[in-house]
Amino acid sequence: MKQSLLFAPTLRDMPKEAEVISHKILLRGGYIKQGAAGVYTYLPLGYRVIKKIENIIRYELDNIGCSELLMPSLQSKDLWVESGRWDAYGKELMRLSDRHDREFCLGPTHEEVITSIVRDHVKSYKNLPLALYQIQTKFRDEFRPRFGLMRGREFIMKDLYTFSSTQEDLDEWYLKVRKAYQNILDRLDLKYRIVRADSGNIGGKNSEEFMVLCDIGEDTIAYSDESEFACNVELMDLKEGDPSPDGKGTIKLAKGIEAGHIFKLGTKYSEPMKCVFVDKDGKSKPIIMGCYGIGVSRLLMAVLEQHYRDDKAVWPEEISPFEIHIIPLDKEGTPAYDKALEVLQKLEAKGYDCLFDDRGESPGSKFKDADLIGIRNRIVVGRKASEGIFEYKNLANDNTIEVTLDDLMEMEF
Repeated sequence: MKQSLLFAPTLRDMPKEAEVISHKILLRGGYIKQGAAGVYTYLPLGYRVIKKIENIIRYELDNIGCSELLMPSLQSKDLWVESGRWDAYGKELMRLSDRHDREFCLGPTHEEVITSIVRDHVKSYKNLPLALYQIQTKFRDEFRPRFGLMRGREFIMKDLYTFSSTQEDLDEWYLKVRKAYQNILDRLDLKYRIVRADSGNIGGKNSEEFMVLCDIGEDTIAYSDESEFACNVELMDLKEGDPSPDGKGTIKLAKGIEAGHIFKLGTKYSEPMKCVFVDKDGKSKPIIMGCYGIGVSRLLMAVLEQHYRDDKAVWPEEISPFEIHIIPLDKEGTPAYDKALEVLQKLEAKGYDCLFDDRGESPGSKFKDADLIGIRNRIVVGRKASEGIFEYKNLANDNTIEVTLDDLMEMEF
């Protein structure tokens, strides 16, 4: 893609409202723009990363037999009254009325909507199990939006719901989704822990959180240095150095960002909303449900909190907005610029997604913007272009080497 056609308004000065590194990078690099407290536009660069995160999620969920749909953000009060959450949810629920004084909310989550859909179309055990998910904008009237995308009033979330005829089937789905979540976070190259958690407003008897380890996290987790044991300190009174409750190793404490949360809902929604099926013996029973959420826009922020260098983005390979940034230092029409075009054409022919800086800016301006954008692989076509020599820089290790076109064709980016 030509950079002259890309809308990426980079900022030279540090935004005053940005308190954490991910927020600074996203604002300065032209990835997002704040519209109001806790409300952001995902500009083209940011949205490219979001779509790549979404596609990783889609691949892993589709791979275990989930089906994607899209439900409305605008939800009827009647459904929330049925579940008992209209009054119980609290002030975070954004409520509104239409011109006929009918009451609605902007969905913070979709248990009521998905349960109403399934109860109308699933009647027999033969139609179960079922796993349905969506990736959609959610709304929560946060009292104090903070840290950019970490706690917003409008955000992108993936929510998955499973419907089972037996507890054993729910347990099986829970483990399948748990593993899919691990695959997703591993592909994003994130350090995380799975912790036992409080189910909160969603409900259910059992739940676990996927906590990305980060100093700005709002939660403190206790984990063993020798096993997979981990839990939120709100659930257990554990201190640094205590023996791990599972008898393996000692306890360490760390801050964490909640990137995902999985729940065994049971019949919390199916019973009050009369979402039932007929079993093989002809008996009517409430469907047993599971709920599984991932904060997609929050993952964008969490990745940057773990992947940056000198206050600049260093994106994991799978979600970089572009794979390669090609920067010619000479103007269009010069032999050096033509060499840069040749590099572009050869790399695109190999299937690489390239950003080509065709702008008539000075080299200094191009480098400043490239640093702010932070594409991991950078090829500079400069003073040795006439000799067929270019500079290749890997932002992950900050190494710069001289390469030829043949070298580039043999490299894997």
